[in-house]
Amino acid sequence: MTVPLPTAETRWRCTLCGNLTRFDVTRSSKVVEYVHLDLAGEPDIEERKVVSETIESVRCRWCNALDQVELVDRPGAGS
Repeated sequence: MTVPLPTAETRWRCTLCGNLTRFDVTRSSKVVEYVHLDLAGEPDIEERKVVSETIESVRCRWCNALDQVELVDRPGAGS
């Protein structure tokens, strides 16, 4: 089950317990990063560009339900 990311008008909600705020998200990302190493060899990521990203699963932190999350309207999103 693929769950889309929330937008400015929507948010996630667990269909089993009603949770709106706590989720464990497993995602796969393909990124391009500009890594700057200092003289000691310590890396610092100065730029990061996400090429693609896929949400694999969303688990509710309250009831531990896997892939029971839906998108619902945010309060006042249409105003």
